[in-house]
Amino acid sequence: MATLEILKYPDPRLKQESVEVEHFDDDLQRFLDDLEETMGDGPGAVGIAAPQVGRFQRIAIVDISSKPKLVNHGRMFLINPEIVEWDGLAVGREGCLSVPDYTGNVVRAERIKLRYLDRDGNEIEIDTEGYEARAVQHEMDHLDGMLFVDRVVSRRHDLFRRKHYKQRGER
Repeated sequence: MATLEILKYPDPRLKQESVEVEHFDDDLQRFLDDLEETMGDGPGAVGIAAPQVGRFQRIAIVDISSKPKLVNHGRMFLINPEIVEWDGLAVGREGCLSVPDYTGNVVRAERIKLRYLDRDGNEIEIDTEGYEARAVQHEMDHLDGMLFVDRVVSRRHDLFRRKHYKQRGER
């Protein structure tokens, strides 16, 4: 496995739309392993999308299980994900590995019904809400060439500079 380089804003490739995955082969499995390792090396990352590492396919990983009090579906490999239903709206603070110096307030659906293929090509459909639903929507935006800074409520009042982005293993 390898840790992949994460593209950083304002890299224009982050605005590129991704194509659907058609082949579930060894190359895809190796890439999923590398993407998973890259996410694990990120400071507190709960998700990562393929376009963030320069692969423009509809692939993301979401895992909020490090937040033990939150109901979640564990580590999800989201391939060709689509939101089939959504309900409610809520504002929440978001950050991103590709925009390491900022966080911002973003409006997202509170609850979603999500359909996707897992890493073996099996179709999955789940209902999720709250923080996990927010993380899924954030990663799915990357697949359409969107960043959370494109969705902040107000760039003047809802975009915040990080004081320090703690790296893994740093005290």
